[in-house]
Amino acid sequence: MTSASSTRPLADVYASSLSLLTDLYQLTMAYGYWKQGLQDREAVFHLYFRRPPFEGGYAVCAGLAYVADWLETLHFTEDDLAYLGSLRGSKGAVLFEPGFLEYLRQLKFTCDVDAIAEGTVVFANEPLIRVKGPLLQAQLLETALLTLVNFQTLIATKAARIREAAGPSDQILEFGLRRAQGIDGGLSASRAAYLGGADGTSNVLAGQKFGIPVRGTHAHSWVMSFEDEEAAFAAYADAFPDDSVFLVDTYDTLEGVRHAIAVARRMREQGHELAGIRLDSGDLAYLSREARALLNEAGFPNTRIVASNDLDENLITSLKLQGAQIDTWGIGTKLVTAYDQPALGGVYKLAALRKADDSDWEFTIKLSEQLAKTSIPGILQVRRFVSEKGQPRADMLYNTAAPLPDKLEIIDPQDITRRRAVRANSDYRELLEPIFRAGQRVCELPTLEEIRQYAQREVHSLDPSIRRFLNPHTYPVGLEASLHHFRTDLILEKRPLRPA
Repeated sequence: MTSASSTRPLADVYASSLSLLTDLYQLTMAYGYWKQGLQDREAVFHLYFRRPPFEGGYAVCAGLAYVADWLETLHFTEDDLAYLGSLRGSKGAVLFEPGFLEYLRQLKFTCDVDAIAEGTVVFANEPLIRVKGPLLQAQLLETALLTLVNFQTLIATKAARIREAAGPSDQILEFGLRRAQGIDGGLSASRAAYLGGADGTSNVLAGQKFGIPVRGTHAHSWVMSFEDEEAAFAAYADAFPDDSVFLVDTYDTLEGVRHAIAVARRMREQGHELAGIRLDSGDLAYLSREARALLNEAGFPNTRIVASNDLDENLITSLKLQGAQIDTWGIGTKLVTAYDQPALGGVYKLAALRKADDSDWEFTIKLSEQLAKTSIPGILQVRRFVSEKGQPRADMLYNTAAPLPDKLEIIDPQDITRRRAVRANSDYRELLEPIFRAGQRVCELPTLEEIRQYAQREVHSLDPSIRRFLNPHTYPVGLEASLHHFRTDLILEKRPLRPA
């Protein structure tokens, strides 16, 4: 059993088993199901979010590769079970009896899992993952699935927005490891940022693990370690004659640019070119314009200008409007921490239970005083209707356990006056795809590079009005009409009529 005073916290946390990557209440519910003999009752859960992040019009789905990896290795080790056996309740009694621990020891994952492919643009209330299987197992997945999907979807979406602001030709480099929330926060952020549109990362471990191109310059401490700035640049050029980017703002930015040019001239005499300069402080719009003028006048029009310093999509947009001459953006804190919205807010809700006699499904609903928090019952699928050119037109959630009518109508669950009739023979694709069947993975997942390219196509397939940052147009997502009516009836059935 792992000791609380372990001297190897990394090896202890990132062990072969991550079955305890969960909240205690998932295990206490699992124990309760087992005590009541409900552990094998078939259930359906959906993972979704209620509103797109950053007050935007969409999100980029991410994290599925982590989910698949976690599910394939799901098991309880002897160390896991020993720890659970050591837990005590408020009266000092063991929390979990030995019979339940033995059940967990023998547990084999047998659920069906369907998911929307990583890189797909997704919207509020759409199931990103659907889990169908024994109630106890499906319940145990909740916390891990949410932590794996919520964060990466958030960061991938942020990166896509930064890509939108920077435009297709500028380079975006993720520089956030030193500000990330720990090791896994740094690694997951680097992966998701690349998926969402970044071109590279400063995170060397992410480069090793995921094949992301690694990029970097040098710090102010490099310049301060030499007698003067020009000597520092010359020494760096000697070490990296074809890959030098000089940080020019240690003392005086424009003087730093002139010193960079002096060294660049000597580099050119030796057959090398200065790759770029980096601005990390001050008025980036003004300084980049002045730096560009100096570089161009000196005969270095191809030397790139890299900017960093707490950038995000809004500041990049502003700098572009000011005529900034920046072609490479180093994005750190505000990308890897999703600075303006630190959590996606995804949820995992029970939507169906097999009846006690195994004859049919009983559909479940979670009610709330807020309509937005009322769940959607059924075994849901998301059908995306597309134009002849493949541009998304509208998404329809429907219950796969009920037949679809010949004429389809989509109703916004938040506003029943917003309805759409689906044209006959409309092109569409079903978004939830099989990932696991009876606990066995049934598909090959794409590479990170393939997901990245797909994500960029997905985002650019959206109308610009949906991609804009300020007051984006709401992409139409609704319930198939019969599902909407069924949900309404279920709400009225479950909510008592209150006296006036």
